[in-house]
Amino acid sequence: MAQGTSPEKLALSLAVGLTCGLFPIIGATTLLSVAGGFALRLNHPAVQLVNYLVYPLQVPLIIAFVRLGEALVSAPAMPFSPLLLVARFREDPVRFLELFGLTGLHGILGWSVVAPAILAAGFFGTLPLLRRLGAALHERRAAAPLAASLASR
Repeated sequence: MAQGTSPEKLALSLAVGLTCGLFPIIGATTLLSVAGGFALRLNHPAVQLVNYLVYPLQVPLIIAFVRLGEALVSAPAMPFSPLLLVARFREDPVRFLELFGLTGLHGILGWSVVAPAILAAGFFGTLPLLRRLGAALHERRAAAPLAASLASR
């Protein structure tokens, strides 16, 4: 905000980083965050910072998003073991996609349903704090010339 970014733009940057950082495909969040940041002309360092900070939440939420997606399309629950998935992917990436591609799509569907709420919560949750911070920075900048002129007398 000290460089002219509005509290609203910064709050949206943080919310987009949060939302994209929880995308249920590991490795895709950085590109998704970059795309969202460019599309909305956001603060890229803020978007990426939050994207990386929420990584510990991404992994457990993958299962929740997959289960939600399965429920939405009435698909049977796929047995889900992160260690098994990593081992299968390392063995044969093409076969992995054949076996678990639909599961990934279920996860994306579940995330897509929840993403607007995550975005709204991130935006409206940070906006009041950022507005207060912006007002404090503005007051500090406005007081600095006055303090300097009083000190020079």
